[in-house]
Amino acid sequence: MNLVKEKFYDGLTMHRIIKDFMIQGGGYDRNLNHKEAPSIKGEFASNGVNNDIKHTRGVISMARTNDFNSASSQFFICYDDCGYSLDGAYAAFGIVTEGMEVVDGFLDIERTLGNDDALSKPVTPIVIAKAEVIK
Repeated sequence: MNLVKEKFYDGLTMHRIIKDFMIQGGGYDRNLNHKEAPSIKGEFASNGVNNDIKHTRGVISMARTNDFNSASSQFFICYDDCGYSLDGAYAAFGIVTEGMEVVDGFLDIERTLGNDDALSKPVTPIVIAKAEVIK
């Protein structure tokens, strides 16, 4: 919430798209320069926090490294129900309430091999023009 209020995400990109899984962003600009943000405690069961939100289609969750407390600004949106591998291990915190067809449309963007050795890196940057919290 604080990062959105500070306009941290405005101008950053969605840098990773994996069909049938998720789209990830919130940490890099259009030139793939990393933008730092403070880390927070991972709010999920494997880290001692009760979080009942399931990783289903449209759910928004925090990205992290192997360190449970490494989540900072990066997030992902699930394209499919992927709770079998994510529930209890990643902090889901929201859901797309409108415009999932826009998120689905990003699957049509040409991609090249990303750092994950998957066809996941958009050739044309997907830029977050403005991030807003809608309650």
